[in-house]
Amino acid sequence: MEQMYEALGISKEVYTFGEEILKELKERFEQIDEIAEYNQMKVIKAMQENRVAENHFAATTGYGYNDSGRETLEAVYASCFHTEAALVRPQITCGTHALAVALSANLRPGDELLSPVGKPYDTLEEVIGIRDSMGSLKEYGITYRQVDLLEDGSFDYPGIRQALNDRTKLVTIQRSKGYQTRPTLSVARIGELISFIKSIKPDVICMVDNCYGEFVETVEPSDVGADMVVGSLIKNPGGGLAPIGGYICGRKDCIDQCAYRLSAPGLGQEVGANLGILPSFYQGFFLAPTVVAGALKGAIFAANIYERLGFKVVPNGRESRHDIIQAVEFGTPEGVIGFCEGIQAAAPVDSYVTPEPWDMPGYDAPVIMAAGAFVQGSSIELSADGPIKPPYAVYFQGGLTWYHAKLGILMSLQRLTKRGVIKPQNLTNSCRHS
Repeated sequence: MEQMYEALGISKEVYTFGEEILKELKERFEQIDEIAEYNQMKVIKAMQENRVAENHFAATTGYGYNDSGRETLEAVYASCFHTEAALVRPQITCGTHALAVALSANLRPGDELLSPVGKPYDTLEEVIGIRDSMGSLKEYGITYRQVDLLEDGSFDYPGIRQALNDRTKLVTIQRSKGYQTRPTLSVARIGELISFIKSIKPDVICMVDNCYGEFVETVEPSDVGADMVVGSLIKNPGGGLAPIGGYICGRKDCIDQCAYRLSAPGLGQEVGANLGILPSFYQGFFLAPTVVAGALKGAIFAANIYERLGFKVVPNGRESRHDIIQAVEFGTPEGVIGFCEGIQAAAPVDSYVTPEPWDMPGYDAPVIMAAGAFVQGSSIELSADGPIKPPYAVYFQGGLTWYHAKLGILMSLQRLTKRGVIKPQNLTNSCRHS
């Protein structure tokens, strides 16, 4: 095995260091497998309850009227997430688009949007109008207010109580950390926050940005009071097979609004051809629990690797996990760039390409992204990215298999030693002191 890794460019020192770390993770990995098994049964149950059949894989074109495969897939998602309805479409281009649809569909001029968990992910800033952009909610007379988390990552309950008002129509809760180093929110914590908000304003819509969190736990935010949960199919629930798409699950009235916004008033969910990609949607959802398990193992491995070497990691190597993202703070651009070079070099696609920071649309600083993926931008596949700005943190996620995630992390370590960010003797010393 060591020779195989050596053939891929992993030195003996890096490989040995990784194996020492893995010895300590056996029990954690067993727990992850138990969660994956439970979620696998949950998905199978949802598919069986909705009588998924071979004819549901047939392609439709044009308007897509009477697309039974599309309707059944949405029923499967609703069953699995325990919601009244679901909208699962290839016409939703990405997670940001899914969130934009959910927000714009359920907010009207004069309404206010509240985030009780601090600033949203960068690409949502232009959707909301925090940064001016054409077509933002701000342009339509929808105001925005946010309450930052406290220094220890807890909710500012007095601040949230004060921020809620007669105009607060929708509360958006981002589960994952985005390009921040705050804790990811567990489903239990999300439930506590929703209960608090509903006790003050029962009619407010609580929406959860569920990106990167699906199938990490045995329950989802929709099980603890969320009116809508929103995500991308090229993240967890697509299982690495979905080539595009997004989902919104929740209350029927909210989903109806989303369908009319996505297509057109009067049309709603009745239109939207599947264009022959339903098999990948069904099979990807079927595989998602085990794919997510592999990605989680990779995240925990990375946390323990870099924590042992003295870097700040969020979450740390021992914390419970609530999404698949692992943040590592390097404190220098060289660290972020070197890590991403390693992830790219471990890819099955475009491994020979060197990633470089660039001014991506929707971000306020140059961003470097590494992803030699079968689906462009698929962050359930092995990938890493981060903005080139303090604290110079990189965000690692994905891996269709645990073994690929392992190679990517070892390769990132190899590139960082080559750049001089990590000294080879540090690997040997860390093993001795473990």
